[in-house]
Amino acid sequence: MNKNLWLLALCQGLFLTNNVVFIAINGLVGLQLAPYGWMATLPVMGYVVGGALSTGLVARTQRRWGRQASFQIGLAVAVVSALLCAGAAFAHQFWLLCAATVVAGYYSANGQLYRFAAAELAPPAFREKAVSLVLAGGLLGAVAGPNLANHTRNLLAAPFAGAYVALVLVGLLSMLLMAFVRFPAVAQAADGAASQGRPLGALLREPAFFVATLGAALGYGVMNLLMAATPLAMQVCGYDFADAAFVLEWHVIGMFAPGFFTGHLIKRFGVLAVMGVGVLLNAACVAVALAGVEIAHFTVALTLLGVGWNFLFTGSTTLAMQAYRPEEKDRAQAAINFCVFATMALTSFASGALVTTQGWALLNWGSLLPIGLTGAGLAWLAWRRRTGCSARIGR
Repeated sequence: MNKNLWLLALCQGLFLTNNVVFIAINGLVGLQLAPYGWMATLPVMGYVVGGALSTGLVARTQRRWGRQASFQIGLAVAVVSALLCAGAAFAHQFWLLCAATVVAGYYSANGQLYRFAAAELAPPAFREKAVSLVLAGGLLGAVAGPNLANHTRNLLAAPFAGAYVALVLVGLLSMLLMAFVRFPAVAQAADGAASQGRPLGALLREPAFFVATLGAALGYGVMNLLMAATPLAMQVCGYDFADAAFVLEWHVIGMFAPGFFTGHLIKRFGVLAVMGVGVLLNAACVAVALAGVEIAHFTVALTLLGVGWNFLFTGSTTLAMQAYRPEEKDRAQAAINFCVFATMALTSFASGALVTTQGWALLNWGSLLPIGLTGAGLAWLAWRRRTGCSARIGR
């Protein structure tokens, strides 16, 4: 871990602080301002839709100006969008809140690339550990995010407006830290199609890249489906916001604490084995959630969900980096992040609609479908590798 990786890990932690606060409060603010209850999580959905729409633009910005400039632009957008969210809370404008979260998605699209940038700041033999340890910086968000939301929610006259203002300070601190990170210079591509690498269609026909994308998208989708619905479900069950903040804190600890050893596990047991354990942990989360609605059930279920996400997401990132060439990184990373954001957008809307109309239990039963699909994809890739089948999909 060199100085640049430590700074990037801190930026990752502040990025997750922003994300956790958004997840913790956007649905509740949406519930207060929305014309209908089923629209409560539209601001959460707006955040990931904005991220999906921004992936192509972020990829072009990264390719033209490099990591440093693109990340700083994303942080500036984070500051502006937090101010817009605070204004929406004061003005009681639901659609302004949704628009502000869509704008904030540009920051999210940038922040999702921190893990790939980590691999570029470390020697090749240390890539898995660098990705894992920078993701572990999210522990800062695990502690700071829920507590920041809880202690600033009534700071100003409008509920939760103080939390949005606090995120302005988080964004400014991130900009200061990012200014000291030294990234490798932008490589200038030579002329010719070969220098641009394979087109996206060819990349997606690579089994390893396809399964990496599937694992990242569905792993994030299941996590977001259950996490976004948790504050609403707990409110329906009569729990205070402080209880929901406590559960989310343990969830995010589960997401990022394993980062200190996930890279070692991947080196020792292989990436597919670690991702397979992530699938099993997601299934265990559903089993605990269906067993009851006490605070202990929510806490244990969400913690298992967090650890499962970490194994799947770190593993998917590592698997993807094994499947694309250096000249293809912007295209490949943008494709993965677009699929992640598109899945998150769908699950953000579905979580609010299902938990307010069908209930917490049905939401958990429904999450077994993407969990099963992820497990099937991993089993398929493991079978191909065991049988020595290296041809692309469709050949």
